[in-house]
Amino acid sequence: MSSFGYSKFRDIYDEEHFVKRLQNDVRVVNKAPDFIMERFGHNLSNVFNFKIKAWSSSTYYKDVVLPKLVEERFIRISPFANRLSFDAPPVVQRLRCLVNFEALKFSNPIATLSETLISRMRERSAESNGKYIAVHLRFEEDMVAFSCCVYDGGDEEKKEMDVAREIGWRGKFTRRGKVIRPGIIRMNGKCPLTPLEVGLMLRGMGFNNKTAIYLASGKIYKSEKTMAPLLEMFPLLQTKETLASDEELAPFKNFSSRMAALDYSVCTYSEVFVTTQGGNFPHFLMGHRRYLYGGHSKTIKPDKRRLAILFDNPRIGWKSLKRHLLNMRAHSDAKGVEMKRPNESIYTFPCPDCMCRLNKTTHSKPIHTR
Repeated sequence: MSSFGYSKFRDIYDEEHFVKRLQNDVRVVNKAPDFIMERFGHNLSNVFNFKIKAWSSSTYYKDVVLPKLVEERFIRISPFANRLSFDAPPVVQRLRCLVNFEALKFSNPIATLSETLISRMRERSAESNGKYIAVHLRFEEDMVAFSCCVYDGGDEEKKEMDVAREIGWRGKFTRRGKVIRPGIIRMNGKCPLTPLEVGLMLRGMGFNNKTAIYLASGKIYKSEKTMAPLLEMFPLLQTKETLASDEELAPFKNFSSRMAALDYSVCTYSEVFVTTQGGNFPHFLMGHRRYLYGGHSKTIKPDKRRLAILFDNPRIGWKSLKRHLLNMRAHSDAKGVEMKRPNESIYTFPCPDCMCRLNKTTHSKPIHTR
């Protein structure tokens, strides 16, 4: 349902740096040797595709995948994300960290514009000594449609969301026996927060109208209407579109991954990162910030089940709401330094397995890693 173009690895990351950084651990090639491809008629689709279950154990790779690799000499693994469990041996965990936090460095065009955006964001945060908070808002049309949540748009919203769901996920939400209960989805904390809800949450947590905010987001659903209250509460709010000129953004505009990379970079160097919805972006970013800042990073990850109860209570007054929200923020601050528990993502909780470097600060340094 998106008109965004396709990006290759080298469009987003510095390919040369990636290969060089990993040369002592693994050998990276950008194409399979001809003598191997001859067996498959030089057609990658003829190569055996090993469909591995998500979060498979290292024992499964040793006992099942390796024999097939020895037999075939070359295999594909697709899909590739999340195919290995997080209870892998330390040497594998170290390699994961090395790849994610050291080898992946944004390509020069992305890194250059990112540094410009960060610099401009700090200039606009002069009253707070260049410190700003970053908010990841997931209120794009496709996110709202996928969530199956109901907002206040009535029949018009329902028609738009039905069309968006059919275009993006043909038949997934209309198959026989499929029951969608928006109220339960909301009470389970699965609905994307609206810009208004984000504004109320932040004001209740003690951020005032002088707070400099960077908003990381795609195209907001009905932005002219939905963004108005958030902008009224936080007039210093900026986005990549307000910080950069049309000419500067032109090479990135039609590529969602490159636009997300710009957001990721500006969020990485914020004083506080506020996540409003799950997904890879906040999970990787929280881990990356912990890695950069010696295990600690100021992150606000609201309890959305509790938020739903608070926001849907018609009798709650501002004083009471604010008290609850301040407690929620204090809880997030207390969890800023968090260690990885068994089976949790090493990408989100890199400490202590990734040998986090204490007292290291990178606020004044240019962006070197993703």
